[in-house]
Amino acid sequence: MSFLVAAARKQGVSGYIGDGHAQWCAVHRNDAARLIRLGLEQAPAGTRLHAVAEEAIPTTAIAEAIGQWLAIPVVALAPENAGEHFGFVASFFAQTMTASAARTRELMFWTPTGPTLVEDILGGAHADN
Repeated sequence: MSFLVAAARKQGVSGYIGDGHAQWCAVHRNDAARLIRLGLEQAPAGTRLHAVAEEAIPTTAIAEAIGQWLAIPVVALAPENAGEHFGFVASFFAQTMTASAARTRELMFWTPTGPTLVEDILGGAHADN
């Protein structure tokens, strides 16, 4: 998130790539930390855990939250111009990167309780970025 916020500040607009239908998963850092502790204390050896609270957040929603928080316009960027706006993060922001934590929740009795990514952005969690 810090790279996306920094790019928006630098460019004066919050962007998303193409039609903005790429999606990301997210988890609040406190929920991730709690799962790491549970994993270290209780998970069977070799277990893969997925720290995911939200499975599919459209990149448009992320860009809109950043734009709203910074009070700047939100724009669609052509894929060929994304590198100029985002730098190396462009290739990641253009991709759908989703996952599910259904098995992790069941195995570890873990339920995320933190704010959503959009709530976190709008609440200023990335103000120092």
